[in-house]
Amino acid sequence: MKALMVGVVAAGSLAATALMPTATASAATQPADECATAPTWAAGANYQARDIVKYTDGKVYIAERDNPGYNPVASTYYWDPYTCGSGTGNPDHNSFVVTEAQFDEMFPRRNPFYTYKGLTDAMKAFPKFAHTGTDTQRKQEAAAFLANVSHETGGLFYIKEINEDNYPLYCDRDQPYGCPAGHDKYYGRGPIQLSWNFNYKTVGDYLGIDLLNYPDKVETDPKIAMMTGLWYWNTQDGPGPVTGHDAMVSGAGFGQSVRSINGALECDGKSPPHVQSRVTRYERFTKILGVPTGSNLYC
Repeated sequence: MKALMVGVVAAGSLAATALMPTATASAATQPADECATAPTWAAGANYQARDIVKYTDGKVYIAERDNPGYNPVASTYYWDPYTCGSGTGNPDHNSFVVTEAQFDEMFPRRNPFYTYKGLTDAMKAFPKFAHTGTDTQRKQEAAAFLANVSHETGGLFYIKEINEDNYPLYCDRDQPYGCPAGHDKYYGRGPIQLSWNFNYKTVGDYLGIDLLNYPDKVETDPKIAMMTGLWYWNTQDGPGPVTGHDAMVSGAGFGQSVRSINGALECDGKSPPHVQSRVTRYERFTKILGVPTGSNLYC
């Protein structure tokens, strides 16, 4: 089976490159009825980030990270107290730590195709993104993702790969499903330049959208475009040891998020200017969000 690969537009070159994918927080708040319907915590059960449970002491807790049924009282790295209906604490799962005004400030020359609503709608398919860990970690992750896609797209300006000579290269005819949309239809699109027929098939299957037959959806639907970028960020580690999401919530640092996206071509001294471009954008975005950058900025 072929490894997953993603095409990336490098700032400056604007050409696609195939990549092999492969703390205590403050109490959170949701409407009180969600607490009323929360299940009782069970030792050994598998919980995902944002799951809400009632513990044996009668209190309610929310999972900040996936865990195999750790004790909410003892495992404060994985669980936070959950305050029902108080109007304070963490944002709910439909909110975003980046406001629309901040998004506009980050991308003053963005293509109208890339919308704030497209991003926030896409986030609903990835509830852990920018909703894991402390408020600082959530903002750092948001800044890291947006800094990387800003580098890839020239500030959310380019929607698709510029070099059309590359378009026929992204059809792997050895795949059993072939290239039904046409051999030149699987070029890089979206914020992390999704490319290759097998990637369109894999992402489409993950999202429940037929992108193999209709790859143009990635350049015509802002939500789908952002979903493909968030899919890579949250599920693929590329040439790195962890995904971009895990790099930011584990403390590995921004440099490891760069490695997960284009480390084979940029990290370990291969292309310092491109790495610096990503870091500079990340530093600017964290400043806009009012949080420190954290350590390990470079890869």
